[in-house]
Amino acid sequence: MNLTLFVVVLITAILLVVIAMSIARAISPRTFNKQKGEAYECGVPTRGKSWMQFKAGYYLFAILFLMFDVETVFLYPWAVTVQDTGINGLLNVLFFMLILILGLAYAWKKGALEWK
Repeated sequence: MNLTLFVVVLITAILLVVIAMSIARAISPRTFNKQKGEAYECGVPTRGKSWMQFKAGYYLFAILFLMFDVETVFLYPWAVTVQDTGINGLLNVLFFMLILILGLAYAWKKGALEWK
């Protein structure tokens, strides 16, 4: 019963995606002009080169931010069930926090948290 339901749901999902993409391709305009290939930023035409390098530190800073958001997402369910998990749950969370603190210390040492 469960396998049949899974197959039906999977086939339905695939068909819905294929149908939606087919409809979008059928009714979308197919014109091309030079303006479509230009970079677009806030409605203001670009001056100079559109392709420029960004510092990798910005991306690293964003990844660190996401890492600590994920930490919060994982710590919330643990905090809700802390009484049921006992000492084993506490040790697991302490190990999880240790890994995150080591990652933060490494990023701090490498200067990833300095905004220049």
